[in-house]
Amino acid sequence: MRIKRLWTFLALAFSLLLFFHQGHAQAGRGKARLGGIVIDEARNPIASAKIVIQFFQDQSVQRETTTNKKGEWGFLGLGSGNWRITATAQGYQPLSRDVTVSQLEINPKVVLVMKKLESLEASKIKDTESLAIIDRATQLFNEKNYDESLTLLQQFLEKNPQAYQIHILIGDCYREKGDLDKAIESYNKAIEEAKKDEKMGKEITAKALAAIGNCYINKGDFETAQSFFKQSIDTFPENEALAYNVGEIYFSSQKLDEAIQYFTIATQIKPDWPPPYYKLGLVYLNKADYEKAKEYLKKFIELEPESELAVQVKNILDYLEKIKK
Repeated sequence: MRIKRLWTFLALAFSLLLFFHQGHAQAGRGKARLGGIVIDEARNPIASAKIVIQFFQDQSVQRETTTNKKGEWGFLGLGSGNWRITATAQGYQPLSRDVTVSQLEINPKVVLVMKKLESLEASKIKDTESLAIIDRATQLFNEKNYDESLTLLQQFLEKNPQAYQIHILIGDCYREKGDLDKAIESYNKAIEEAKKDEKMGKEITAKALAAIGNCYINKGDFETAQSFFKQSIDTFPENEALAYNVGEIYFSSQKLDEAIQYFTIATQIKPDWPPPYYKLGLVYLNKADYEKAKEYLKKFIELEPESELAVQVKNILDYLEKIKK
């Protein structure tokens, strides 16, 4: 009976996998729901932020919305697969996050923490004209007009050469254009300038190193990517979101052992943060290590017992308990 149940579970998993791939064929259309919140570094909600979500397998498929007064946003009718979320808001640095969307379970809430452009205070930018250039460049980036965005960012940098953080935004434009070598060059410029910044240098360096790692993922060079991700975490080890995002990159690439490594680091940095425990449960389900999956899913329930996602996690746990009997 136990063997029969195990085969039933594996058959179900296989059918779900087929369904997952069918989701790609529908060019991003499906029944999935994805939502989240946009906040600033002080945990205050950001209203009227523009949220664009783009399907990896067909980049012509995208949706957009804006956050409400509570900073909340949401999309319905998404297909299974990898999506890129981009958030832009006036006065804030643009932010991108890659997520994996499922039609078969409740997708966890995505929390986007945006940094104010005022964090460029080391550059002593005071004139509104310069800040307006950044806002316009951000808008163009969001519209995928990367060439014009690059032109404006470079104009801004000429007027404000001490605003070295802009090299990261320039690198992001090159990355989206597919010019990964140029992107890496820009990120390295940010790293070099960050050495002179005692206040924000470590954080900017860590972000740039992670961005370089992402470029090497896109190149298919996972070994080099790993070395840059490690450097990023070592440089700014107190940032749990950085480790979590690296885990997401690996999970979406089906590099499960590496995903486990970085989701685990996120739990070590912030033990009471639920999302990485949930993702660890999913990774171990993918590895068919059901005992480990239960361990992490139970920890997620312990930390977040009343959420909408918790209901789905409890159902998974109930099923896993049945198949072992």
